[in-house]
Amino acid sequence: MRPTNVADPTYFHKVVDCQWACPAHTPVPEYIRLIGQGRYDDAYMVNWVSNVFPGILGRTCDRPCEPACRRGRVEDHNAEKPEPVAICRLKRVAADFKGEDVRARMPRPEPRNGKRVACVGAGPASLTVARDLAAQGYAVTVFDGEKKAGGFIRTQIPRFRLPESVIDEEVGYILSLGVEFKSGQRVDSMKALLAGEMGGRYDAVFVGSGAPRGRDLKAPGRDEAAAQIHIGIDWLASVSFGHVTSVAPRVIVLGGGNTAMDCCRSARRLGASDVKVVVRSGFDEMKASPWEKEDAMHEGIPILNYHVPKAFELEAGRLVGMRFELVEARFDDKGQRSLVPTGAPDVVLPCDEVLIAVGQENAFPWIEPDCGLAFDRWGLPVVNPKSFQTVLPNVFFGGDAAFGPKNIITAVAHGHEAAVSIDRHLHGDAVELRPPPHVNLMSQKMGIHEWSYDNAVSDDLRSKVPWTEAQKALASIKVEVELGFDAATAFKEAQRCLNCDVQTVFTDKLCIECDSCVDICPMDCISFTDNGDEADLRGRLNAPANQLAQALYVSGPLKTQRVMVKDEDVCLHCGLCAERCPTGAWDMQKFLLITTKAGPMCRGSKSRREEAAAS
Repeated sequence: MRPTNVADPTYFHKVVDCQWACPAHTPVPEYIRLIGQGRYDDAYMVNWVSNVFPGILGRTCDRPCEPACRRGRVEDHNAEKPEPVAICRLKRVAADFKGEDVRARMPRPEPRNGKRVACVGAGPASLTVARDLAAQGYAVTVFDGEKKAGGFIRTQIPRFRLPESVIDEEVGYILSLGVEFKSGQRVDSMKALLAGEMGGRYDAVFVGSGAPRGRDLKAPGRDEAAAQIHIGIDWLASVSFGHVTSVAPRVIVLGGGNTAMDCCRSARRLGASDVKVVVRSGFDEMKASPWEKEDAMHEGIPILNYHVPKAFELEAGRLVGMRFELVEARFDDKGQRSLVPTGAPDVVLPCDEVLIAVGQENAFPWIEPDCGLAFDRWGLPVVNPKSFQTVLPNVFFGGDAAFGPKNIITAVAHGHEAAVSIDRHLHGDAVELRPPPHVNLMSQKMGIHEWSYDNAVSDDLRSKVPWTEAQKALASIKVEVELGFDAATAFKEAQRCLNCDVQTVFTDKLCIECDSCVDICPMDCISFTDNGDEADLRGRLNAPANQLAQALYVSGPLKTQRVMVKDEDVCLHCGLCAERCPTGAWDMQKFLLITTKAGPMCRGSKSRREEAAAS
């Protein structure tokens, strides 16, 4: 194998598993260390730069970082349940314990640059675009049909998970940058917006209107019992706005996603005594996050799987139950799954109301077919997946509106990238070219046996987040269930982080091949061996490196012509190799990657006009 190119930012970025997995590439270990030091304001701002909504995401994020966390791979697998660091809940700690000083640390907008940008929808993608561009001097106007900004963050997430005060605060930070919010003003025509009939002409338009239409379930009895059957996302919005304050005693929720979990838990709080979630797939195949399923079951809500809806049962024109066919999963020779009837008699579950949460889809009734935009056969806009630009150069899409329903952190990531594209486009730069991130490596060595970071690897189990007393929590839709960590628990949980961003950096010219690092490594992840192709090397290491998704760290030839090979996948970043090394061939260097945002740093590459002239 060739020596690893550690100058390539993606190499060490991928070693920081949590940051690599985060769509917005938040520097997770960086802010966790700051929390451990009690520097909550600093930790909040690290988050705010990357993910924009630390307090909101600290309660509601889908947490793609946590399954990737190294802690879940290297703990003793004989333990009860190896678990990742509670990254999401530590993010909330930064929000809960920050001081008022963070307002003073928000950027002051640059003087207006004469460019105007319209954002359609006030959800997380649009608000991210607005925040990034307003700070750079753009006049940004956000249109939304609701009175308050926030989009589905405000209308779909129940208050027992996300208090409205948190939304108001973090949305307020963005609007205070000089963003104009047109509340209660829905965009009904793309042609009118592009023609300047909604407050003048805009140099660019960003569409972040989400996936606002919930899928229905057509089955016998659906139309006759329409008054007792509701689309989940619409019902949650009605609950959020106070239009729905109670439910019938017996409720069935159809669907296996996070919306279904919000529906069932909301119904429980609005007075339903019998709530069931029914899914057609297996329990493990449900799209809901594992913790969302656990929370629902913790509140006494059963989840019935492999039940396929057949009909709504009525008596005297009123809904009294649902009929389901029992199925099982079977796999063919290619591993393709199909649901096959078991032959058992249909099951009838009694109910008085049904909430349908079987998915969401995009809807653009306000975009005229002849406005110049193109859509695919699924009704999604044709969008460049890297630049988020459409076939109309000044129109961009992001969030659920671009590629279908995802989650908040993905919408934020889209917003950042779209803002870069808009900024480049309006400065004449090619939007397809993505500026590289800001990266640095800095040694953490302070003395012979002293480092600037603490990495005392422990076997401490993941800390549990305290909950409000069940009787109180279930009595009101507005009582927040999770209380968050206190400072002492936050410190203890922060200590579980393995500091994966503090990289083990090897200098082959300094190595004397004494094997001290091999002897002391607790994970046997360092080997000195003859070179070979990757498949051969992976099988000849002190501990076989079976995780092919994580690259091997391979040095140049040493004095004996052997090479150093390190398995990055299970390294604890404990620093023992660097501490033991007598020549300093090993060093612990903090890797910091910050993705490029809109502004001067994202501009400057050749424009389309310059490229055309050069060709």
